[in-house]
Amino acid sequence: MRSNRYIKFNKGPTIVYTTESRPTRYKTKNFDHYKPRPEGVMMADAGSKSGRGALVILEGLDWSGKSSQCARLLSYLEGQGCRAEGWRFPDRGTSVGQMISAYLANESQLDDRTIHLLFSANRWEKRALMESKLLGGTTLIVDRYSYSGVAFSAAKGLDIQWCKAPDVGLIAPDLVIYLDVQPEKAAERGGYGGERYEKIEFQKRVADHYHSLRDSTWKVVDGSLPMETVEEQLRELATNCIQKCQEKPLTNLTW
Repeated sequence: MRSNRYIKFNKGPTIVYTTESRPTRYKTKNFDHYKPRPEGVMMADAGSKSGRGALVILEGLDWSGKSSQCARLLSYLEGQGCRAEGWRFPDRGTSVGQMISAYLANESQLDDRTIHLLFSANRWEKRALMESKLLGGTTLIVDRYSYSGVAFSAAKGLDIQWCKAPDVGLIAPDLVIYLDVQPEKAAERGGYGGERYEKIEFQKRVADHYHSLRDSTWKVVDGSLPMETVEEQLRELATNCIQKCQEKPLTNLTW
């Protein structure tokens, strides 16, 4: 479900999420592939001038909970003293993004290859700003990235290698988190079906292509778990990523 506790507003082309502050508690739980962060470890260095920010991507099917979890994660990081921003692709605030928005709302018709290249162009038009933010020490929590573009277009029958090619050279993520939710479960959430791709059979094909894109660097989180449980796992993953990548150089996406 989308939480109504969070307020999303636009600040220029970048989407920023805010929520009322609240105390943070850590619970000791045994997640299969996550190690709990020790109590009292703060992120005073995260987003500081001593290191760059991290590029953290959340991927998943439509209505898998990405937007809500992006908001929660951003709020937590800011509360820990981390300089961070929330982004979303497509960025519907640009001229290219407005064309994409009209297409997704079934207000226009475009060839499958054309819309795929528009999605890629929408990411490219933000590349320079993304690089500047990251090198300046700002961590970016991004709702969808190149993987969505490939998975959705390949689900339409386009060649997957052709789908990957336009995004070669974009900034490579430091962390990709995939929220794993069955299409039938996602369809039960309020608001499902309002846009072009929100059809169960199509989402099943998208899920198959996401699976083919996943590698050992991806972290898969069960998105059907309670929201608070998912939130806690994302905090752990993002915190570890931010601390580890500060002195690492940015790299380009090569697939």
